[in-house]
Amino acid sequence: MKIILITQSNYIPWKGYFDMIGQSDEVVFLDDVQFTRRDWRNRNLIMTTNGEKYLTIPTNTKGRYSNQRIQDVEIADAAWATDHWNVIKNSYQKSPYWKDLENLLGPLYNNPTPFTSLSDINRKIIEILSHAFGYKTKFSKSDDYFSLEELDNFSSTQRLVNIAAKNQATHYLTGPAAKAYMDVNEFTVKNIEVLWSDYSDYKPYPQNSESFSHKVSIIDMIANVGFNNIHTYLKGNHIIEKAQK
Repeated sequence: MKIILITQSNYIPWKGYFDMIGQSDEVVFLDDVQFTRRDWRNRNLIMTTNGEKYLTIPTNTKGRYSNQRIQDVEIADAAWATDHWNVIKNSYQKSPYWKDLENLLGPLYNNPTPFTSLSDINRKIIEILSHAFGYKTKFSKSDDYFSLEELDNFSSTQRLVNIAAKNQATHYLTGPAAKAYMDVNEFTVKNIEVLWSDYSDYKPYPQNSESFSHKVSIIDMIANVGFNNIHTYLKGNHIIEKAQK
């Protein structure tokens, strides 16, 4: 049995993203697809003393939205990392497990030679956090399996099916939103079973907020419950539903 997750890289993703990583044998970053504005690729939510706040990485995308791949998006302002870290520090330095977060991501955000590629910084943060959670998941990219020219000739579902098949995966894991557009039959033909991740019934954890929010970045959970307790609030093996053939 080999479970593959094929997903676009996100900036400091939420807990559901990491739950899927923890259940997968391999994650393939699908950053050969078009970059979308006001999406999770370059922004995410944290909880500040004034409520939820977006942290957004500025990007060089003006006039390029129609054809720019995620992996080609460049960061527009080198000062973004310092700015984001200052907001993160001001929001969480009084949290009980601030040191867990500071020790893990502080060196990256305070790197004197910051990343210039959006994909690179996203993947680096995701891999750092996944390893800190004890995941043994392998990480790769879509163009490790096919050339960009080949990928461009596939339909959206064919791209996923062909990567999974070349990876020799037996199961393809995806989020529930994919039910609206994905053709499960194309996976069935390749003897790959589709599994839907379940985002319901997450337990609230201690959060510095009057109204608890599940949708904030995973760094909120790290600062508030720490690495030793985080799996109490992640759902772990929650691949509940198999796709109907």
